[in-house]
Amino acid sequence: MLFNISKTKANDAFNYWVDILRDVLPASQIEEVSTDSQKYQELQRMLSEYELIVDSTEQPTARPVDYQEQKRYYSGKKKMHTLKNQFIVLPGGEDIVDVCVGMLGKTSDINLFRETRHKFTDTQQFLGDKAYIGDDAITTPHKKRKNTEISELQKQENKELSSRRIAVEHMICRVKIFRVASDRFRLARHRYNQVILAVCGLVRLRINRLFSVTLST
Repeated sequence: MLFNISKTKANDAFNYWVDILRDVLPASQIEEVSTDSQKYQELQRMLSEYELIVDSTEQPTARPVDYQEQKRYYSGKKKMHTLKNQFIVLPGGEDIVDVCVGMLGKTSDINLFRETRHKFTDTQQFLGDKAYIGDDAITTPHKKRKNTEISELQKQENKELSSRRIAVEHMICRVKIFRVASDRFRLARHRYNQVILAVCGLVRLRINRLFSVTLST
C-alpha cells in the first residue's frame, strides 16, 4: 500500500534483486577471493596475524510438516525450529571474514566451527564465548566450576575478552537490522542461504565505506 504495488510485484522485485545482489556483493572476504587461489592464500596469511572472533546465531523458521524434518530442525536451546548461522569477523568488527548459513539449529556451535575450520591456516587463532570451550584454536572465557569461584584476575580477563568479543555481536546486529534475517523466515527454505548471504553482502557494502582491507596482488 505504501508504494502502490501488489504483493506479486513486490515478490518479483525482491527475488529479482536478491539474485543480482548475490552476483555483485560477496558475503565475506573468503567468498570474495574463493575463485583466486593466490589471493586466497594471501588472505589466509593476512588473517593469521589477527585473532578472529567467532559466534553463531539462530533464526526461527516455519515448522516442517514432516515429523522427521521437525526433529532435524528443532533447537532444544531455543525451544523452536531454527536455522543456525556462524559469523567470523575481524577484530573490532571491521569486516565479515566468513559466514556459514542455513545449518540445522540443533548443531552445536563448536561442531559448526570445526566443520569450517579448514578454510583457515593451522596457526589461525580465534576468540569465542563459552560455547567454544574445548577447542585449542579458540580463546574462551574462564568458566566457573561447580562449588567453586573464579579468581578476581580471571574475572578481569573475562571482562577484557568480552569487550573484544562484542564486535561479532555488533556485526550480527547489523545483519539482523534486515527483518528477513531476524524475524521468522517465511520464504521457501531453499531460498534461505541466498537471501541471508545477500543481506551479508549489503552489510559489507555499508561497513566498507568506513573500513577496507586491501589484498596485495
